[in-house]
Amino acid sequence: MNRQELVNLIRERKSYLCVGLDTDIQKIPKHLLSLPDPIFAFNKAIIDATKDLCVSYKINTAFYECQGIRGWESLQRTVEYIPKGIFTIADAKRGDIGNTSTYYAKTFFDTYGFDSVTVAPYMGRDSVTPFLGFSEKWAIVLGLTSNEGSQDFQQLQTSEGLLYEQVMKTTASWGSPDNMMFVVGATQADSIAAIRRILPDHFFLVPGVGAQGGSLKEISEKGLNKDAGLLVNASRAIIYAGNDERFAEDAREAAKAYQAEMAEYLSAL
Repeated sequence: MNRQELVNLIRERKSYLCVGLDTDIQKIPKHLLSLPDPIFAFNKAIIDATKDLCVSYKINTAFYECQGIRGWESLQRTVEYIPKGIFTIADAKRGDIGNTSTYYAKTFFDTYGFDSVTVAPYMGRDSVTPFLGFSEKWAIVLGLTSNEGSQDFQQLQTSEGLLYEQVMKTTASWGSPDNMMFVVGATQADSIAAIRRILPDHFFLVPGVGAQGGSLKEISEKGLNKDAGLLVNASRAIIYAGNDERFAEDAREAAKAYQAEMAEYLSAL
């Protein structure tokens, strides 16, 4: 999916909601566990319930990889079931050099057909640029994350400012707003206005709204740009909104609330 298609979808749906399919088999409703592929059955119901309210789905691959080959099969079924025209994210946090990075990119872009993959920039340019050589595909670079450990390195003061600012500015020069996004955690709302000044045109993937306590209002006020420029991810707050046979209906109600709030903020652009 190219940038204009993503922007058009956001405008059409009045939404910049990304639903995180971080599906934990320990948390899905018990009545699904007797099915041949309970993870896919859960994801299918969530997708059916939310596909008109969101513009993106994010799959954290760790929840699938730990199941071995069956997990990868559930992941593949899920990606194939997501309707065409909705932006897909492999939240895999890959990043290595040379052919290794190239084959990681092929895995998620060619084999599984994702639109984007999250990458870690710590190893530098040659760990990121292989993800930028695929037409209408995106690298989503870890910028400023929500976890407590982000203070250990990302927020170190350097001679040129905070380390994460230097990393994001340098990394942005390797690609463009047409093939690179950045992860900015929702609990880092105090920093998002400054990051938006540094990167006025890039999209930000913003996890941490909902269960992690991030404020959609604050993120939107400080992070939206003329093209929206945000994909705000909610995972647990939507997919585990209910835990019985009505779980999909409960997920839809949760997603609908996010979409309605986003429509208000978009109307002010």
